[in-house]
Amino acid sequence: MSEGKLKGTVLLIEDDRDIVEVLRYNLAKEGFRVLEARDGERGIETVVRNRPDLVVLDLMLPGKDGLEVCRRLRGQEDTRDLPILMLTAKSEEADVVVGLELGADDYMTKPFSPRELTARVRALLRRAGRTVHEPGEARLEVHDLVLDATRHEVFTAGEPVQLTRSEFRLLWGLMQRPGRVFARDELVEKITAGESFIVDRNVDVHVSSLRKKLGDSGKVIVTVRGVGYKCAD
Repeated sequence: MSEGKLKGTVLLIEDDRDIVEVLRYNLAKEGFRVLEARDGERGIETVVRNRPDLVVLDLMLPGKDGLEVCRRLRGQEDTRDLPILMLTAKSEEADVVVGLELGADDYMTKPFSPRELTARVRALLRRAGRTVHEPGEARLEVHDLVLDATRHEVFTAGEPVQLTRSEFRLLWGLMQRPGRVFARDELVEKITAGESFIVDRNVDVHVSSLRKKLGDSGKVIVTVRGVGYKCAD
């Protein structure tokens, strides 16, 4: 491990021993403590027991698959905001879409560069350590939708809505400038806090998921065909 302060704890939930060894070596070299679990159930138990700072999660696991693990982690208060980087050997975009809808923060398709994965881990941890609030109003209201950036809370018609970190950043960016049309690459910037690994088309996935969670209030997010999205004013 590199000298200096520990940069954080990363849990690898991956059943491929070769991949685990490569990632363990590269992450440890960069100063991370590395834990591992070879199946989904043990992965969830390890999260609860050790409270890692980030999870690298393979989608194809024995027992509970990666999507179920992601669903479980996002459904619990203590792990709702835990950064999750998905790994998938599949080429089908549907797996990535479902994973992002469940709240994964980023994904990589096998085979991948260990150096790039390490860079994405660093970026996700930096983003997780920042508050979403930037200069501007901390409390935003559009119709019956209320967003409190300081408390990281969203309410629709007075009822709380649980959003992932990416969904929260996306909504906050749109609600800051009602009526202003944002191109997809601008929204990627909002979601990733300027450290973009997410491709433009995945903004559509986040918007779709956000609309579902907001229910009737989701209509404030308006599609501008051929350009991007805006928040209705």
